[in-house]
Amino acid sequence: MSIKNKVTNIIAAHLVFLFVSGILFFSPGAADSGEPAEVFTLEKTIQTAVKNNIELKRAKEDINAAAASKNASRANFLPVFNASYQYKHNYEEITSTLLGITTPEDEYLFAASITQPLFAGFSIINRYKLAGLGLDAAGLNEKLTRLDIIYRANKAYFSVLKALKIEDVVLETVTQLSAHENVAKTFYEVGMTPLNDLLKSQVELANSRQELTIAKNNLEYAKSDFNTLLRRPINSSVDLVDILNYVPLTNELDYYLELAQKNRLEIKLADLQIEMAEKELALAKKDYFPTVTLIGTRYQRGTDWDVTGGDGISDPNSWNVSAIASWNFWEWGKTCFGAKEKKSRLYQATLKKEEIADKISLEVKQSFLKTKESENNIITVQKAIEQAKENLRISQERYKEQIATSTDVLDAQTLLSRTMTNYYNALYDFKISKASLYRAMSMELAE
Repeated sequence: MSIKNKVTNIIAAHLVFLFVSGILFFSPGAADSGEPAEVFTLEKTIQTAVKNNIELKRAKEDINAAAASKNASRANFLPVFNASYQYKHNYEEITSTLLGITTPEDEYLFAASITQPLFAGFSIINRYKLAGLGLDAAGLNEKLTRLDIIYRANKAYFSVLKALKIEDVVLETVTQLSAHENVAKTFYEVGMTPLNDLLKSQVELANSRQELTIAKNNLEYAKSDFNTLLRRPINSSVDLVDILNYVPLTNELDYYLELAQKNRLEIKLADLQIEMAEKELALAKKDYFPTVTLIGTRYQRGTDWDVTGGDGISDPNSWNVSAIASWNFWEWGKTCFGAKEKKSRLYQATLKKEEIADKISLEVKQSFLKTKESENNIITVQKAIEQAKENLRISQERYKEQIATSTDVLDAQTLLSRTMTNYYNALYDFKISKASLYRAMSMELAE
């Protein structure tokens, strides 16, 4: 067989290989065979993450704890019932002849009382309101945790899809460069190309294999992160429904900034913390006022355990009602300094709200710019894909006419692969950035 025929056969086989591998690479129906795995849509991913997340369960328990605390504070408005039973033994029976009173040797006393606070410097109502605000804050924290989980679910979902696409692109590049290296080796052996062409193809193949290793590791990490978020075994297979369409942003930055300042839960939580600081300040001032308590008590006395009277017990049954007012009017500035501390805490809470508002605006702007950047890149790369495909078609036609070399064809194919990588990066970065923008506005997003 002549050298020309040998080379022609190699080139023909190479083109067939490229054609078949291209079909496998760009065909959406290509998939690995195996046992059917659980398929996750984005909606199912979010639902599973929300259902299984431990942090969200803890947040719900915080709500239960805050509700119990509020109920406990409500009890402070109600009377307190108390009962006591006392036994007293004297060394001997004592009789006072002058007063005609006999103190028995053994004496039993049963007392039942009811205590109703009438006024406590507004502390009871303020503690109850403070507990109510704590319950509201726990509810907001639960919603914030849910929003974080939804964003993380979006990010994990699209990160896996992006890593999977990039691995496919790099794998195809390795396949093409491996075939190209074989052709370059044959050309060199028959003396049609210099050694440096072969060395170049070998170096490019080695670099692409290194990139493939990195891409595989990135995919495994993305899958592990996905499984961890959903609390699945870390090595579980991950099968996702791809989402290739995208919905561009239709509003300007000011619209999203206004929406964030209106809806952001962190601002509402900061308002609650300001209210709580105000109630803490009011509580610190409670000692400026006296406390007034109403107490009613019933007594039963006796010389035996059943407290039914006996010798020396003049009145076995008695009761009284007392109204007690008390006031610690001088404590060396303790109340004043305590109030000053709470006033400073209140000012800190006000400053914290302003700080949060500034950070929210920055978060919204960063997410908006990143989303618009990815959106513009999608449009740009979509045009580049068509150009890269046309470049490959022209290179293949020129090669058939022996005007171009096999290197030109492979370079065109590599250019198409690189363009596809840029496209997938732009597409999935857009989806992740858009989810981040919605999180910055305290809104749920599930495309």
